Amino acid sequence: MVNELVTFGLTALAGYFAIANPVSATPIFIALTAGDKPDVRRAIARNAVLTALAVVVGFSLAGKLIFEIFGITMAALRIAGGILVAIVGYQMLQGRSSSVQVPRQVEGEEAPEDIIKAQLSVAVSPLGMPIIAGPGTIATAVGFSAQPGFLYTAISIAAFAAISAVTYLMFMQAPRIVRFLGETNLTVVTRLMGLIVATVGVEMILTGVGDAMRDFLQSVQMLPMPRP
Repeated sequence: MVNELVTFGLTALAGYFAIANPVSATPIFIALTAGDKPDVRRAIARNAVLTALAVVVGFSLAGKLIFEIFGITMAALRIAGGILVAIVGYQMLQGRSSSVQVPRQVEGEEAPEDIIKAQLSVAVSPLGMPIIAGPGTIATAVGFSAQPGFLYTAISIAAFAAISAVTYLMFMQAPRIVRFLGETNLTVVTRLMGLIVATVGVEMILTGVGDAMRDFLQSVQMLPMPRP
């Protein structure tokens, strides 16, 4: 029994790390928080991982119920998340100000409250969801929680909590990465990450459309055939 639980825990840890991928999320965090003060950056990192953790906990405990109540399919979730990620990536690629790229703070000046709120809003979306806790992470959480017994669900949640802690630590290394890159290289990285994020969003949309078409074809095949 113990060996089985340990194996499950290691599997969940590896699965969440591969899907949430803190390594790939860190450059996106750097791009979205460029110019923010250290305290704002720390708050964004903390809120992002807590948001992702709350999403995974919610879907681990009541994922199937949530899907049934709202009539949500995994395909629809992938498409909606993909559209959001693609929009963010396009705006990063263009280097334009948007709801997720707010004016930078001037050193020594206190930022207005609305600017701070706009800066902190990226923690929930797109960082917390769908960058860290995307459709793949949610599907993985629902799958792991389908194991018999609450202990498996608890181990799955603990595994993602560990990944969230790793993600937070990597986000906190962002200032060192920024100083190493410099302003010019950071701009290049931001545009490059914009292209990658947009591509990830399009891939999520295509996967969601493919899943929806497959579900539709399966439902059509299950219809009773008319008698000749």
